[in-house]
Amino acid sequence: MDSEDRGRVLDPVQDGAALKALTHPLRLTLLGLLRQYGPATASELAVRTGESSASTSYHLRVLAKYAFVAEADHRDSRERRWKSLHDVTSWSNEAMHRSPGGSVILSVLRRRQVEHLQQSLDRHEADLDSGRLSEEWQEPSGVSDLMPRLTPESLAELWEVLRAKTAELTARDAEDPRAEQVVLFTAGLPLAPEATAAGDGS
Repeated sequence: MDSEDRGRVLDPVQDGAALKALTHPLRLTLLGLLRQYGPATASELAVRTGESSASTSYHLRVLAKYAFVAEADHRDSRERRWKSLHDVTSWSNEAMHRSPGGSVILSVLRRRQVEHLQQSLDRHEADLDSGRLSEEWQEPSGVSDLMPRLTPESLAELWEVLRAKTAELTARDAEDPRAEQVVLFTAGLPLAPEATAAGDGS
């Protein structure tokens, strides 16, 4: 996949139907599996997800309708294989909040990501316990809840630094046989001060 094709930015006005299609949990799961493991058939994805082939086939066609996936090279003519067209899907949060229904879609997508975090944590712990991951991964892995005080500009800069560093390290480790798939979750969620209780103050 060419570098310029690795990201797709969705516009909430022009791509509203595509964004809504992504709110279905199985579609997000299928898209994630294709991105993580490469091309697969509906039957192969059905085994991974515990769904029927008819269900995975239907939802793959919906993803294809909105240009998230496309047919890949087939090993034979009996069953079509699917591939993800992009590594990352993104959007403007500001534009989402301005568009009708955009805030609801954004909330659903974020909660789908939280569900993915829980599933990834469960798998990570199982992989360590079973020995599928070596002990050298125990120390660097984890979940953090840092709470710095930042301006909007600093938070935006932090996102850019994180993206750039992640791309740099990914390229550096591309040919290292010790490299494993890392699910990296990041969240920058500013919180307003809590309201003062009625009657407090001087």
